Amino acid sequence: PDIDKIQAQAKAATTLEALKAVIAGVDAGALSDHARNMVFARGNPDAKIMFIGEAPGREEDIKALPFVGQAGQLLDKMLHAIGLDETNTYITNVCNWRPPGNRNPSPEEIAICRPLIHRHVELVAPDLIVIVGGVALEALTGRTGIMKTRGQWLSMEIAGHDIPALPIYHPAFLLRRPELKKQAWLDLLTIQERWAQF
Repeated sequence: PDIDKIQAQAKAATTLEALKAVIAGVDAGALSDHARNMVFARGNPDAKIMFIGEAPGREEDIKALPFVGQAGQLLDKMLHAIGLDETNTYITNVCNWRPPGNRNPSPEEIAICRPLIHRHVELVAPDLIVIVGGVALEALTGRTGIMKTRGQWLSMEIAGHDIPALPIYHPAFLLRRPELKKQAWLDLLTIQERWAQF
């Protein structure tokens, strides 16, 4: 895949519909070859808060929507607990295709997807970003270590603007490590407090 060409096509997209069409036409190698569907986003594109996860899983690939499987149901419950839902949030992933075998996307695959997610953020222009999981954290900020970074506000520079971004645990990780739900709740309260300022 030609990353410079993908970047140019993404930059040329001036609406979310145009970006969706660009992504649908991207050759992302094994990513797009093995996926059943391209998974774009769900929620309200005018929302002030944007959640960015890692990549679609099996359910997401079938339904062509992000966070609709077991982990997505947990994310929805978490959001409802602080007064958020599809009307006031916008949810997407760094990668728009399910990686083969449900593995994490490779660094090469993330490099293909990075210009697409950056343009996606530019077009949505949220006031806050919530980075969901360690893969998304590294893809979006270059930082590693979700255990150390979660719950701390970072600054993401997108199109010359600094956007506050909060990394949180991925709900799939919380399903495997329920003892971390207390920390996850504190992170949700951090989101709620910041969101209330808008």
